[in-house]
Amino acid sequence: QVQLVESGGGLVQPGGSLRLACAASERTFSAYAVGWFRQAPGKGREFVSAIRRSGFDTYYADSMKGRFTISRDNAKSTVYLQMNSLKPEDTAVYYCAAGIIYSDYRNIDLYDYWGQGTQVTVSS
Repeated sequence: QVQLVESGGGLVQPGGSLRLACAASERTFSAYAVGWFRQAPGKGREFVSAIRRSGFDTYYADSMKGRFTISRDNAKSTVYLQMNSLKPEDTAVYYCAAGIIYSDYRNIDLYDYWGQGTQVTVSS
């Protein structure tokens, strides 16, 4: 059982930055692909970004490309999401998720473990 804990959310002005972290309890965290998803009020959970086990391959939703960067430190069992040039429409609860995945990293159903989420609010 992998436990995931997100941190780093908060209130930021448009154009600002935040860095989210997803810390895992599992020592074999490097065996898992990790994804970030978000859910805005009244909307479904949507894919944001994902990173493969090694960290060499990353994936982004089109609206996040060039603004968000995902990375991981397997020695610390932590995945990060650096978010720059934030917009009000980025406001959502952000969740990290982990799974033994080898393809289709955008597919929410392939992730087995989820964190509790962290709120990101972009507002002036």
